[in-house]
Amino acid sequence: MTFTYPMLLLLLAIPALMLWAVPYRRWGLRLPFDHQPHPSRRWLSILLATFDCVPVLLLAATIVILAGPQTMQQPKNARKLTNIQFCLDVSGSMSMDNRYEKAKKAIEDFIAVREGDAFGLTIFGSQQIRWTPLTKDLSAVKNSLPFANPSRQPSHMGGTLIGAALRFCKDNMINEAEQGDRMIILVSDGESSDLADDAPTQIADELKSANIRLYHVHVATDPIPDEVIDIARETGGEAFQATDALSLKRVFTHIDRMKPAEFRTLGTVPLDHFQPFAIASLAFLALHVIGLLGARYTPW
Repeated sequence: MTFTYPMLLLLLAIPALMLWAVPYRRWGLRLPFDHQPHPSRRWLSILLATFDCVPVLLLAATIVILAGPQTMQQPKNARKLTNIQFCLDVSGSMSMDNRYEKAKKAIEDFIAVREGDAFGLTIFGSQQIRWTPLTKDLSAVKNSLPFANPSRQPSHMGGTLIGAALRFCKDNMINEAEQGDRMIILVSDGESSDLADDAPTQIADELKSANIRLYHVHVATDPIPDEVIDIARETGGEAFQATDALSLKRVFTHIDRMKPAEFRTLGTVPLDHFQPFAIASLAFLALHVIGLLGARYTPW
């Protein structure tokens, strides 16, 4: 066992001296009936002396706690951080067939099972908005989703520019994700006019160079755009089609299985070890209270 502040242990000399002085304590005020023979009560004297020592022992335990006791703990596993950014389409078409509400519910369920990861949210249409930066506070993302509803967006968000949104998410991820894996989950229902020519190849290369894997969830009955499928596969991800709540749930479950939580082994580290001293302090305090109820010396 080690201590964070070992010099504080020198204060244990104070309760040690107090314990040494207890057997030699003198009686208090003597009254007339003390000047006459009394039957020997040796065990009562020992009991009273013991209760007199309890406050001193409580002081000693407090000093030890203040010194910061620590023990070396065995190696344990810690979850590796995965940075997950949702790239959520909020164009006008996402309000059709209740698509946004279904996607929102699937995202909330996915966040719940990935506790320990960092999540961010970017919404896009013709423009991109950083709705929630990467955070491990899951409530921040969940509480922001209702306000990202397409019905609340201005008219200039009505289009769909997936390429610009992915580049926007990539830049945010590079700036915010200091460690761990990186993942973008694109949720959209349409095609994009900025993925023509060799734009998909360029975007895929940019995502790969940033160590970002793309998953796409297509929430419309129209076929998934080939350009988005190619980008997802090039980064090591995949594109899925999900048009109802049940299929959305299956897709997010599948993504969770494809990129499960990983754990790393931590070496032996010193950790606080207050529990036994705290329990001892509570026991001494309880004994002291019992002693105050009658098992104590009185001045008469």
